Amino acid sequence: MTQRMHELAEAIVHLQQQLDREIEARRKVLGVTLTGQIVGFEHGIVAQHRAMRLKVTRFLAQSSLPATLTAPVIYSLIVPLVLVDVWVSVYQAICFRAYGIARVRRRDYLAFDRQHLAYLNWIEALNCWFCAYANGLVGFVREVSSRTEQYWCPIKHALKVIDPHQRYYEFAEYGDADGYRARLDAFRAALRAQGPQGPQGG
Repeated sequence: MTQRMHELAEAIVHLQQQLDREIEARRKVLGVTLTGQIVGFEHGIVAQHRAMRLKVTRFLAQSSLPATLTAPVIYSLIVPLVLVDVWVSVYQAICFRAYGIARVRRRDYLAFDRQHLAYLNWIEALNCWFCAYANGLVGFVREVSSRTEQYWCPIKHALKVIDPHQRYYEFAEYGDADGYRARLDAFRAALRAQGPQGPQGG
């Protein structure tokens, strides 16, 4: 990467940190407390939340017909999601061990907490659990695949890539044959030196 690219990448990281601080400040305003992996609320807020919970019968009555009819299709995705989860876990257990790459920790990408919100009925809580699993799994798979890409083909594309993973910005430029050959071992060594977490986790 050029010096300007490094500066822009650092600016993006700085902005992400600022956004994270703003989100944390907003949580405090809403009375949310976080101790390790335990989420709580200030006294009295849970009772207010319970009062706002929709009964399941009312929730179903307010649901649109398309939402009701497509619900089984949405939940049918659990089958391929679980298969991908198992397959990718086995893949990295075998291949990453063979390459000397630290394995990605699934638990760092799966956050199950929204289903505990008192203002959600059991259907909404189940929906939140499903979305947390699906999106967390996608993040987990993306990190596994990005490490695989860094090991085997750390080259940027000539075509525009929408929302590339963070490792992508460090890859060799498209068409830079000398850079690719000179840096391939370094890319692989960086993966071996890295811990189990993703680029942000260090």
